[in-house]
Amino acid sequence: MTVWIPVQCIHCHSTEVVKNGKSAEGKQRYRCQNEACPYTTFLLNYSYPGRLKEVKQQIVEMSLNGSGIRDIARVLHVSTSTVISELKKRPSPEPGQPQVS
Repeated sequence: MTVWIPVQCIHCHSTEVVKNGKSAEGKQRYRCQNEACPYTTFLLNYSYPGRLKEVKQQIVEMSLNGSGIRDIARVLHVSTSTVISELKKRPSPEPGQPQVS
């Protein structure tokens, strides 16, 4: 019995996806064939939670609520360097301007 799992690109949500080998950890890698997609390859199940969009968003939200870098890393099970690099990617608001979320 064959089970088909519909695979969509996690970036552009296109169904134009083909298999593209395996990662070093043995997980299936996929390639998006959509020309407009900003990324070419992706995994469905990442081993490291710091790669997920939801975790990256939580890092920003926790830092805005006053959590420290080590506290964020401990709660989200990511490294402190992941937290720091994600916070460096976000532009800091100018003094006197409202923060945009």
